[in-house]
Amino acid sequence: MAPAGNQSGGMTEFLLAGFPDLNSTRMELFSVFLLVYLLTLTGNVLIVGAVGADTRLQTPMYFFLGNLSCLEILITSVIIPKMLSNFLSRQHTISFAGCITQFYFYFFLGASEFLLLAVMSVDRYLAICHPLRYPLLMSGAVCFRMALACWMGGLFPVLGPTVAVALLPFCKQGAVVQHFFCDSGPLLHLACTNTKKLEETDFVLASLVIVSSLMISAASYGHIILAVLRIPSASGRQKAFSTCTSHLMVVTLFYGSAIFLYVRPSQSGSVDTNWAVTMITTSPFWKPCELYSEPKPQAQYQEARLFAEFTEFDTNGS
Repeated sequence: MAPAGNQSGGMTEFLLAGFPDLNSTRMELFSVFLLVYLLTLTGNVLIVGAVGADTRLQTPMYFFLGNLSCLEILITSVIIPKMLSNFLSRQHTISFAGCITQFYFYFFLGASEFLLLAVMSVDRYLAICHPLRYPLLMSGAVCFRMALACWMGGLFPVLGPTVAVALLPFCKQGAVVQHFFCDSGPLLHLACTNTKKLEETDFVLASLVIVSSLMISAASYGHIILAVLRIPSASGRQKAFSTCTSHLMVVTLFYGSAIFLYVRPSQSGSVDTNWAVTMITTSPFWKPCELYSEPKPQAQYQEARLFAEFTEFDTNGS
């Protein structure tokens, strides 16, 4: 396709296709998404406040959980408000600058979330398998540096691809992005130039972030499972698994959907079906199961008792 003269410098807006065939249920969906979005924001803000105010929750696990809540607030706020406004508007437009900004923050925050989930998996591994050394290994300074690395690990690598997308020539003013937000595949699909190199770059970056953090999480939980299976009592095994179940569920859903969407060489094809899978990673429906099931003061004392059960494994070199 030859360029039609509208380079990215002259592009002023895109149209967001949104969800397909929702004319009869538009207001109902708006009400549902608005309610859940507000509940999610409220819950996450309360979690951040509770972690900061309650001394019993000022431990590595809850520190990382507070960071995850902050990421959740930001990433849903990047996507959901614009989606809600499109439910009410006949003009589903988004400015070029707004689209590129949304693109950048979605991938920056998403990459940071992957890295943080991997760090949380390592934290659970150290807490369960090495309880005696855990306070030294996961000191406050170490936790802060790990959390900062997660945020920076998403902030900088996404800059290059974002600038590259912003400089692409787009063939039609007001072109329709076949999604409810400015995702990578649908945007590349609208470029009137060969985007193969950029798609390959996106694939490499996505693979490095997603697959490497997945391997860290898988290795951590593999060691946890082996350690838990060596606990003689059934109640001890149940307590051990209870400290990790919700986090493991989030990791499984999040990584599964992200691998389907982004760990593939070409993202410009099959854009009409990607919106359904993307709802898993952007929707405020399911991630709060991790956020709302963990922060309970009683869990801290249960964890302390659990550490005592694992002391024998730690001293035996488990």
